[in-house]
Amino acid sequence: MTRKAVFFDIDGTLINIMRRRPQMTERTRQAILELRRAGHRTLIASGRPLVYLDDELTTQGLFDGYVLMNGAAVFVDGHCVYEQPLPRARVREIVALSEAHGVEYILQGPRQVYLRPEFHGLEEFYRGIGIDVGRFVRSFSLEDIDVCKLEFLAFEAEGGGAFRQLLALPGFAGLMDPYHKKNMELYAADVSKGSGILRALEALAIPVRDSIAFGDGLNDIEMMQTVGTSVAMGNAQPEVKAFARYTVPGVDEDGVAWGISHLILHRDE
Repeated sequence: MTRKAVFFDIDGTLINIMRRRPQMTERTRQAILELRRAGHRTLIASGRPLVYLDDELTTQGLFDGYVLMNGAAVFVDGHCVYEQPLPRARVREIVALSEAHGVEYILQGPRQVYLRPEFHGLEEFYRGIGIDVGRFVRSFSLEDIDVCKLEFLAFEAEGGGAFRQLLALPGFAGLMDPYHKKNMELYAADVSKGSGILRALEALAIPVRDSIAFGDGLNDIEMMQTVGTSVAMGNAQPEVKAFARYTVPGVDEDGVAWGISHLILHRDE
């Protein structure tokens, strides 16, 4: 049997926070366990930092590693095998621009996230999607922390122009919410889920041809282009499906479980 490394996005792939389902279904959980029993390695590939991960993703023996913050930090078998903090001078510049436009921001590091205590909008946003804000560091100095990625909340579309300015910074890339345009994330342009997956595969000593990824969002396109076999969820955006070799049922139909059974383990249900 050829051992595979299988990477899973979280939101819209393993769980559906839009429908207030912040945990995996039992069917999905059992499918991942079966995949592991068959000798394959399982990993998360997410835009989230470590602190945002629910306990079921980190303490229940489901995953061997984590490609986080769109590839800016990679953990394998309990060890951080890669991290790429942003230049601190740039972080100060981004923070100053955000504050000048009244935009709330959260600073995401390899092991901690940092949120000003007065940023109640972001605090409520994360509570609303099931993230334990009690884990956030609320008192900090920009001079003392490493930041790999930032997320923003504005109270007017595009942050009153701040988002466009941030996206134009050299060496940075990001995604703005395409609907209300009041949320955005920003990270280094030279990292992606794809680059993070390559570092994880190197640590696992598994060739790219034996890697598989499940995803649904725009930040999953790079990993679709990187892995040996790309799988889009039925609820994925059309741009994502265009890069996928296979499309499985949606997250609400346990598409991950279906894909594990039919595409990897080759079992009928």
